[in-house]
Amino acid sequence: MSTTAEKKSQGLEGIIVGDSAVCSVEQGKLIYRGYDIADLAENAAFEEVAHLLLVGHKPSASELAEFDGRLKAARTLNADALAVLKSAASKPGVHPMDVLRTVVSFLAHVHPDAQDNSPEAELRKAVNLTGVIPTIIGHMQNVIDGRDIVAPDMNLSHAQNLYYMMMGEKPSEKAARIIDVSLILYAEHDFNASTFTSRVIAGTLADMHGAVTGAIAALKGPLHGGANEAAMEMIKEVGSVDNVEPFMKNAFETKRKIMGFGHRVYKNGDHRASILHELGRAYAEEKGQDAVRWFEIGEKIQKIMNDEKGIFPNVDFPCGLTYFVMGIPVPQYTPIFVAARITGWAAHIMEQHQNNRLIRPLSNYTGPLNKSWNDD
Repeated sequence: MSTTAEKKSQGLEGIIVGDSAVCSVEQGKLIYRGYDIADLAENAAFEEVAHLLLVGHKPSASELAEFDGRLKAARTLNADALAVLKSAASKPGVHPMDVLRTVVSFLAHVHPDAQDNSPEAELRKAVNLTGVIPTIIGHMQNVIDGRDIVAPDMNLSHAQNLYYMMMGEKPSEKAARIIDVSLILYAEHDFNASTFTSRVIAGTLADMHGAVTGAIAALKGPLHGGANEAAMEMIKEVGSVDNVEPFMKNAFETKRKIMGFGHRVYKNGDHRASILHELGRAYAEEKGQDAVRWFEIGEKIQKIMNDEKGIFPNVDFPCGLTYFVMGIPVPQYTPIFVAARITGWAAHIMEQHQNNRLIRPLSNYTGPLNKSWNDD
């Protein structure tokens, strides 16, 4: 038995493993470099938040214009990477997160700064990845749908272009606003599973593309970024408001996990969820009852979970509902998460490299002791 057994915490829950100036996650608060998430969602655009996270401060007008230009210049996907994308995305049953992970990994072969971990090179790579990931998502959806590739529109904002490339049409002002806010809400969240993965990889002094590839793999799981997809699939399974109560009764009896609820930190509710729910509900109301009914199902599930279990929805629950009424394909929900969280990952990777120490925790050994090979 390990002598460190008394220090263990399953899943590292509650354990502080390092310092960071990027983000603070607390009950009732989510802070990006000093700015509260509600303030950012109300008053900032995603490009400004990306600059805040990657460069480290709120941009001036001239800084934002220069940064936005760099993001737009990065939108075009390398021809070799596009060939890889087309090959991967054309496979039957492929998951978009697997395609995205593969293409990001391949980009390390063609980016001139791929092996350079200097702060200047890392920022260039971070901006490039932030700019090109919406293009990867859009091209991927085009291939899956059997449509012609939609080229980036340099006159559109980051959020508008993401929607346009994926859906084949320019978004309304309200749809663009929802995408922009969702990107802001998902951009960063402290040492979550995928970010911690990226820091562990970066801690070995591996390159940014490798660390981001690992983070994408971690985000795919239904207990992390994939929860928004899983939540919407569950809501579709419920199907109607009348079926909510029997569905939930059965779920409780069989101990089925209700996706999109609970959070490792926010025990009293995820304040990001209410921001996105309000925007999504208003959008659904404009579309009509066929859209509203999905929110009515979700709201009844929320009430039962709150009344009977005291558990609140996290941001993935309204995200799934909102993207669904917007017509976004469910398998793209988590890739859109990547389009936001790349900024947080890159900020943490740069921070790790700039003040590095190899991340090497201990384990509590629970296996047998003192066995003899020749006695067995």
